[in-house]
Order: sequence, then C-alpha cells, then structure tokens
Amino acid sequence: MKAAPSTPEQLALEHALLQVLNRYATAVDTRNLALLDQVFTADCTATYGGSYVCQGAAEIRRMIDVHMGGCGPTQHLLGNLEVDASDPARVRSKIHVRAVHAGLHERAPLRYDAVGYYEDEWVQQPQGWRIHSRSMTLLLEIGDRSVMQPAPAAA
Repeated sequence: MKAAPSTPEQLALEHALLQVLNRYATAVDTRNLALLDQVFTADCTATYGGSYVCQGAAEIRRMIDVHMGGCGPTQHLLGNLEVDASDPARVRSKIHVRAVHAGLHERAPLRYDAVGYYEDEWVQQPQGWRIHSRSMTLLLEIGDRSVMQPAPAAA
C-alpha cells in the first residue's frame, strides 16, 4: 500500500471509508445484515480466507447469516487503516481485523478468534463510498471454528 500524505482531502477520504468499514462491523455484530447495503455494491466480489468467494452483496449476507446465525456474540475490531488514492479511479484500502466469536447454547464455553486483514477496492456512488471488491487474508485462528454455524432449524 502506497503511503499517502496527510492532506485534508486524504483525511476526509480515510474518515469516509472508516465509517463504511465500521458499518460492516456493526452489521455483522448486531446481525443487522440490511446495513450491508450501505457497505457493498450490489455486484461486488468478496473472498474470505483465500477460498470462500461471494459474488454480490446478497451472497455476502447469506454467507454471514450461515456462519453467524447460530453463533453467540461477536466483536469485529478494525484498526490500522491504510488508504491508497493515488489512482482516483481505483481507491484501495487495507485494514486489520480481529473477529472474536463466542459459542451459543451447548457451545457457549467455546471461542473462536480470526486475525487478519481486509483489502478493499472502493467505488464512489451517489449515496457514498461502497466496497466493490474485498479480499480477507487470515493470519491466525485461535479456538474452535465450530462456534460459527447456521441458526438452528425452527421446530
């Protein structure tokens, strides 16, 4: 990622992108997946962990629901944002993430932490900045991934 000067324009862009990234964490942690419409373009592509590919915002919502529907509380902590706007037609960012997941019901004693970073390409739309392409690189996993699962089937 190319280092950017701290101009007022760069700082305003970083703030705008950080607001969208925070909205992503809020959407996942509160399970308010409708907020993802304010994060991704409808035709986005996202790759999580190098192999789980989602085509479109609707598929990202389904993937999150499948992995978080039966999961207990989560907290996605984001930090160390870097933004490269050297090519205004291809704004890119990198932000580190630590996602903490607690188990639910019989899995309540279990935890799963994912540590890595998101690399995003952005487009500016009339309603604001949106992620058009995301790649999540997983650096470290701690705990039991089985805490992430679909919600139990309704009886």
